[in-house]
Amino acid sequence: MNQAILDKIESEQFRKNPFQFEVGDTVRVHTKVVEGDKERIQVFSGVVIGRRGRGLNETFTVRRISYGEGVERVFPVHSPRVEKVEVERSGSVRRAKLTYLRKRLGKGATLVKEKETRAAAAPSAGK
Repeated sequence: MNQAILDKIESEQFRKNPFQFEVGDTVRVHTKVVEGDKERIQVFSGVVIGRRGRGLNETFTVRRISYGEGVERVFPVHSPRVEKVEVERSGSVRRAKLTYLRKRLGKGATLVKEKETRAAAAPSAGK
């Protein structure tokens, strides 16, 4: 097939307003779940430990601790099943992939340093 035709078909599938989140952020992913003839929204919250792919194939992985067990789920960015992604907390990390969180236990498994704002980081000039 011609690449121009593939690009045209692919461009129709892209999300109009992409989600604004980064690796290290704590997010709540709202997904549509179809059970029989009913459809409902299910929320999966956790830390984004990686993004991969390009274009329509772009995905992100969210990890959380559930009943003492680590659970990871991979979501396609441009999927119509992903309703929305809410950023609960912005994380400050130095890695593109946070796979080291898999080895950690307890609170250390979810601990990602929170991003500092410019106003809080700047020392007060009056003193």
